[in-house]
Amino acid sequence: MSEERDWEIPRELQPDPGDYSFDLNRALGSVVGLSSTIPPDAFTATTLGTERMGSGVVIREDGLVLTIGYLITEAEQVWLRSLTSRPTPGHALAYDQETGFGLVQALGRLGLPSLSLGRSDALRMGDAVVVASGGGRQHAIASKVVARQEFAGYWEYLLDDAIFTAPAHPFWGGAALIGSEGKLLGIGSLLVQRGDAQGRRLDINMCVPIDHLTPILNDLLTYGRVNKPSRPWLGMFAAEQEDGIIVVGLAKGGPAEKAGVQVGDRVIAVGTEESGDLATLWQNVWSAGTAGAEVRLSLLRDEITTTVAIRSADRAQFLRTPTLH
Repeated sequence: MSEERDWEIPRELQPDPGDYSFDLNRALGSVVGLSSTIPPDAFTATTLGTERMGSGVVIREDGLVLTIGYLITEAEQVWLRSLTSRPTPGHALAYDQETGFGLVQALGRLGLPSLSLGRSDALRMGDAVVVASGGGRQHAIASKVVARQEFAGYWEYLLDDAIFTAPAHPFWGGAALIGSEGKLLGIGSLLVQRGDAQGRRLDINMCVPIDHLTPILNDLLTYGRVNKPSRPWLGMFAAEQEDGIIVVGLAKGGPAEKAGVQVGDRVIAVGTEESGDLATLWQNVWSAGTAGAEVRLSLLRDEITTTVAIRSADRAQFLRTPTLH
């Protein structure tokens, strides 16, 4: 992956080893580049692409790598790369829909240190952190926590306490969020924008807190998913706009499309519960029960209110399962 060596974080933004009480270079050595190949006919190929690149973090000496799950969803090939070793194949072990975490097992000896898991609940506004993608200090940025708040994604996703950092890392997917004690506190997920007091839009990174991993790690390693009933999934992409929550996309062949939901519909309520924002919308959908439950949406279409009954599904049933080569 020669592209990894063709760029670097500006020197003035790179973390200085002298500013940290832990061995910064060793910690950064646990972060690897990750690339994956997805079949063209895979369910997520159209939305997420067939060639995906990002990072992962070695969290166990046996080569277990934590990343962000969209990089490895439906992957038929995964490669892990570091500055000190040859590319190593990996196997996509698990992807948790609720948190967004993904796990990869290296299929060869990485020879890299593992990064210990910390406690992300201790992070506060203004705390100094390092956000690092694979490639050492040149691919790391000294950042600060600028927010801890709820995050709702258009793809039926919700975190009640996401971590936001700035300045933003330009290659955030699967990047390591490293705290002041040299431990892993989160995994990079998105680049989002936030307004400041001057009305400017600033880029910041959204990271998934590592505390969400601890309760589910054994399940992911044992079953490849969390061992509990799945949430109802509609296959509906929604966004908050001035006139309410609007359907902006539909998964092809998904429950919402089959039920007759259309792009441009305004979502008024789920059952009898109004849904004024994305977080409330997804919470109301999930409160219908488990995957397979009927979800009734009140929609405004062409100034006419209509009710659509959607037989929800388990999203995992639409995805290819990982194959071990």
